[in-house]
Amino acid sequence: MCPVLICLSLYIFAAWVHGDPRKVVYPTDSYGQFCGQKDTINENKTSLFYFNILKCASPIVLINLQCPTTQLCVSKCPDRFATYIDMQGSYRHNKSYWEYYRQFCKPGFNKPWKSVAQVIRDEDCPSMIIPSRPFLKRCFPDFSTKNGILTVANQTTFKDGRGKTRNVTDLREAAKSRDAHVCFPYVHVISCLSSGLFIAMVVSLLFLVLLRFTAGVLFWIFILGVIGIIGYGVWHCYWEYDHLQGTPGSDLTIYDIGFQTDFRVYLQLRQTWLAFMIILCIVEVFIILMLIFLRNRIRIAIALLQEGSRAIGYIMSTLFYPIITFVLIAICISYWAVTAVFLSTSGEPVYKVMANQTLCKYANLTCDPETFNTTNVTKLCVGAQCTFAFYGGEGFYHKYIFIFQLSNAFVFLWLVNFAIALGQCTLAGAFASYYWAFRKPADIPTCPLFSSFGRAIRYHTGSLAFGSLILAIVQLIRIMLEYLDHKLKGTQNSFTRFLLCCLKCCFWCLEKFIKFINRNAYIMIAIYGKNFCTSAKEAFFLLMRNVVRVAVLDKVTDFLLFLGKLLVAGGVGVLAFFFFTHRIPVFTQETPTLNYYWVPLLTVIIGSYLIAHGFFSVYAMCVDTLFLCFLEDLERHDGSAERPYYMSKSLLKILNKQNVEIKRH
Repeated sequence: MCPVLICLSLYIFAAWVHGDPRKVVYPTDSYGQFCGQKDTINENKTSLFYFNILKCASPIVLINLQCPTTQLCVSKCPDRFATYIDMQGSYRHNKSYWEYYRQFCKPGFNKPWKSVAQVIRDEDCPSMIIPSRPFLKRCFPDFSTKNGILTVANQTTFKDGRGKTRNVTDLREAAKSRDAHVCFPYVHVISCLSSGLFIAMVVSLLFLVLLRFTAGVLFWIFILGVIGIIGYGVWHCYWEYDHLQGTPGSDLTIYDIGFQTDFRVYLQLRQTWLAFMIILCIVEVFIILMLIFLRNRIRIAIALLQEGSRAIGYIMSTLFYPIITFVLIAICISYWAVTAVFLSTSGEPVYKVMANQTLCKYANLTCDPETFNTTNVTKLCVGAQCTFAFYGGEGFYHKYIFIFQLSNAFVFLWLVNFAIALGQCTLAGAFASYYWAFRKPADIPTCPLFSSFGRAIRYHTGSLAFGSLILAIVQLIRIMLEYLDHKLKGTQNSFTRFLLCCLKCCFWCLEKFIKFINRNAYIMIAIYGKNFCTSAKEAFFLLMRNVVRVAVLDKVTDFLLFLGKLLVAGGVGVLAFFFFTHRIPVFTQETPTLNYYWVPLLTVIIGSYLIAHGFFSVYAMCVDTLFLCFLEDLERHDGSAERPYYMSKSLLKILNKQNVEIKRH
């Protein structure tokens, strides 16, 4: 892997040498100059002002990634409605109007008597200014909502400086890609959100504790509920079948009426309900037979779930390990974002022709601002300007920027997968130390999580990196396939569409399979300390020898954890809904008044789900580790004095096994 790391480090070095993050920190005007940067002419002009922000709603923005209007650095955003026409009309008796307006015109322009048509054509001054506020160092309309109606400075309409009166919703369409016009009482709302997420954490912990005692009850309630619902479905189908007897046309077959777009027609046929009844009967019989023949394996799965809760109870520190994984992933994201910024900002400023005329053949072509006025472009395309577009170049480095960005994405995937792998191996080592403790909890080592983390870092870094590398390669191929699919949409033929669809499906399945193999390989690495390939092979064949048990445990665990996530996210979401809608009398005074309560509500629900997922991922890793240890225990031991079982008494009882001449204290 050393050559791979050396090659990848080269693009990182190139990015940090050629990149300039100031191009992202400071907005850039139409002349390629930074706004607000120290020791420049725009040092005191910190905000970027758009001459005509309505043009930002143009589809050209999606092509050039630049709003097709003059952009100017200003010291402050405008705080009033005004138009160039009104300014010119009052210029003779009110010079202060012009003095205020001119700060939003091009530097050096001092011809307030110039005709409006020529000013708009040459974009010497904006045709209008509107009350704005700085957002991300850019001047955006100062939106507010009054009685559910969008306004700017308490007005719903404005003059566009071209003789028309327009609605402020036009401004919202132009600014919505960057402007967040809904303002919340941030501190209060954030504190409320924090409280909701804290409640989610507490509920997650309580659910894991209760799962130790209620895993079997929850599972059997679910199974009986499914059997009951399907049974009702069978009865309802029979009732409909019998009820339609004698109804004209109900004895026709599906073949007789052919294909119908209105599927309600089929519900008027007795044959349809008979088919539904037969299908549901088959499903019902299948579930009952599965329960009968797999009852012992289901009991083992439930016992392992309860054993997992018991293991977490003894090693409570494992519940907080996801915080470490979160921090590591946050570092990976920060690294990727910073490197991507350096890559995207490397190069010289590139200028393009921005023309008001849609038929200008020079539009979007590169140009030189110093010699632009001497060319014929301004004559052939009246009002055309040479405007800054982006940073780039024609050199060797700039031609392969896309390859460097792809390499950056690959390193990001590799690092994230490594952070996840480190967490899985660490947790597996801690829970394996619990299982292989003959007398629990007396034989559990001190600080099992910390010891397992040290072993993973010291001895297993190479194996974890190799497993993460394989997964990252597959994920990168999937990203490239999605990119190709997006680029070829509308131009691909049926065969190409089919081929891409097959490739995407195959690599999706391959990614899922590799994740499954990696997860179990990391468990075997934590238990025996062998390399990745050996551990993956042993884990795979061990699971294949017990494939039915694997399937049953996987489905039982998935159901209970899904139920827990749904309970946590749904419960906290309902509580947040009643809180933000002032339906809890005790907290009416403390509840902030919001125009759109669904934003914090969705934040609470998503955050609660992620917190529950973090806690339950530990639980899932615990169960998977105990399951592999259980299978190893069955194959390596026979209950004799020399080779006693390490499993719990409940598992021994389910399997009708016991340890001969061994007593546990």
